[in-house]
This record gives sequence, C-alpha cells and structure tokens, in this order.
Amino acid sequence: MLYQLHEFQRTMLAPLTNWANTAANAFSDHNNPVSFIPGAENIAASYKLLYRLSKEYKKPAFGITMVHSHGRDVSVVERTILETPFCKLLRFKRYADDLATITQLKKDPIVLLCAPLSGHHATLLRETVRTLLAEHKVYVTDWVDARMVPCDQGVFHLDDYVQTIQDFIRHIGAENLHIISVCQPSVPVLAAVALMASQGEATPATLTMMGGPIDARKSPTAVNSLATQHTLAWFENNLIFSVPAKYPGMGRKVYPGFLQHAGFVAMNPERHAQSHWDFYLKLRQGHSNDTAAHVKFYDEYNAVLDMDAAYYIDTIKVVFQDFCLPKGTWAVKGELVRPQDIKHTALLTVEGELDDISGSGQTQAAHGICTGISSAHKQHYVAPQCGHYGIFSGRRWNEMIYPQIRDFIRAHIKI
Repeated sequence: MLYQLHEFQRTMLAPLTNWANTAANAFSDHNNPVSFIPGAENIAASYKLLYRLSKEYKKPAFGITMVHSHGRDVSVVERTILETPFCKLLRFKRYADDLATITQLKKDPIVLLCAPLSGHHATLLRETVRTLLAEHKVYVTDWVDARMVPCDQGVFHLDDYVQTIQDFIRHIGAENLHIISVCQPSVPVLAAVALMASQGEATPATLTMMGGPIDARKSPTAVNSLATQHTLAWFENNLIFSVPAKYPGMGRKVYPGFLQHAGFVAMNPERHAQSHWDFYLKLRQGHSNDTAAHVKFYDEYNAVLDMDAAYYIDTIKVVFQDFCLPKGTWAVKGELVRPQDIKHTALLTVEGELDDISGSGQTQAAHGICTGISSAHKQHYVAPQCGHYGIFSGRRWNEMIYPQIRDFIRAHIKI
C-alpha cells in the first residue's frame, strides 16, 4: 500500500504545489505590482523552495542538438535504433554539411555507453555523452521506467539485462565497437562479453568499466553493507511494492523510484539540506541567476524511475550478497559466466579515489578474473580526488578521465 499512499499524498499536494509555483512567480515578477511590497523576495523564495521540494520531477531530455567536433559545430539528432519493452538503444547521430568534416566523422570510433539501471534515468550521463560525441559515434542504453511497462510484457531479470546488452552489441557490430559502462552495468556488461567470448562470437575491441561493483567484497561502502546486513526476504518485504492503477504497469512488482530517491538523499542529508538552504538564501537576496546550477542538478537528481522487482532482487543476490561474478559461480540462463574466456577485448578500469558507492578495488578486480586478456591490453586508472559522480561528469571527467578513455580506445582500434 505504500506506493498507493505515496501517489495519494502527491495528488493531494498537487494544488498546493501549483499554488506555490504561481505565488513564487507572482512575487518575483517585476511586472506584477505585488513584487514591490516589503518582503516580496522573501515570500517568493519561500514559495519557490516549497514548489521545488514538492513537485513531481519528470524524466529530463538529453537536449543535445549540437557539439563541437573536428573543429566545427555539427548538428546532433537523437534517434531510437532498437527498442525492447524495458530499454531503448539510442544513437546520437552527428551531421555536417562539408565533405572534409563528414569524412572525419565517419572515421571516429563507435562507442556503446551503458547507462546504469539503478534509479536515475540515462540522462544523468548527458555530459558524458556530450563529451564523447566530439570524437566518437555514440550509442546509449536508455532504460524504461518499469511502471510504464505493462505486466503482459513479463518480468525483467538480471539475466534479461545481460541478453539486452548482447542484442545491442550484435546489432551495432562487435568487432569495431568500444563499450563504456558506468557503475552498475559493469557487472552485466562484463557477463555479456564473457558469454559471447565463450560462444565463439566476436567481442568488442575495448571494454571500459567505470566505478562498477565487479567484486563488492573489496573496500565495502554503505551501499554494500546494506545489502549484506539484510536477507532477500527483508528487501522483498520492505522495498518491493505494486505499481498503482494510474500507470501502464499497474500491478507490476517494482522497487519504486521515490524510495530509491529517499535512499540517495539519506546518504548525504546534510549536504542536500545545505544546498537547498543556499538556494533559498540566493533567491531571498535577489540572485536568481546564481541558482541555475542548483536547479539543473536537482531537476536531474530528483527524476527517478522504478526498477522491476525481479531485476533488483537478482542484483542484490548475485552482485552484493553471493559475489557470483568474482567467485565464478554465476550462470546466466544456464550458462556459466567465464570472464577468463575473453581474449580479444582490451580492458580499461576506472575508479574515483573518493568514490563512496563503488569502493576502491571493486572495479579493478576485473583484471584478476579476465585472465585471458594479456597484460599489454589491460589498464587501470584512479582519478585523484574524484567521487562517484565525478567519474562521468564535471571537471575531473573532462580533464582527467575522458582523455584516458579516448587514448585507450584509439590505441586499440581494429583495422
């Protein structure tokens, strides 16, 4: 009933939320006489904060329409290339109008960026995509909110995640493909490539894994501890609920996005509280232009999706409780995952020195189980003073991590 109660509360608060936004705009609009009454900025700031704390956050758009590539500004069009009930394969196609630039764009390496299915939408990687587009052809996994998937489409397991990645790799073409996985997908992506290698299929030219829990036993974080301190039954009883009637996925068992969001905030409550307080003070002082970064961040951070319960429970058990991948005990649809069978894919692992979600050594552990890859084709990089989100966004991503990935890909292009 928790999901239904949450929806009921949000419906009841909707008039207040809309009123707060209207009032905030009225008291801050200098074309409105009420904006000149004493204390108007304080009133507007209070209403704006109330609005942003209570509003529903929809999935943002990628909004990438142009990038600077090969010395030119080129247009970008987002296209859906392949679609399953639970995931879309997007391509960000670049267009130029001169032959020299077109020729250069065609020569760029192909990258499949595997976005996490762990609460936030793939748009969280917007900056990652934008940076990669300067010198790469980019595909992205865009996971569908489980509450929007009708029950007649079946449940979604971790095994299905692995198969989805394999289908996307085959569709794009493996031999000239470079995969980058950010955080959570590192485990199923490695499994997908390993199974393809075991079956004698072509595998991607490179595999870059960033901040992923390949072996969650190493340097366990608060996220890891939560998984090991509770039984699967506890997760099923406390975090799994049915989708309400207002959504296409009515009746589907999910781990709701609003509960995931509460967990995200609970990891750093003081930081979030201070951020909102600073936002309020800037509005009170009339510095609304200085709040753009806050608004942009929380528009993305507060937009969350539901995860299918089967996938979530599988992940807890396989990745965070039984450690099946590093132990060599994971079977996907009856076939054992053997990372040691990967021989023709170069491996790069990236970790943030201050990552508090995937601890030190968890991603690097891939080198110890991918024994079929020669040391000459393995590389590990630790980004100094970098937290989890800094791995794929911000200054450290652009100035330190991206150049490492770009050069690694260029060094392993198959001719």
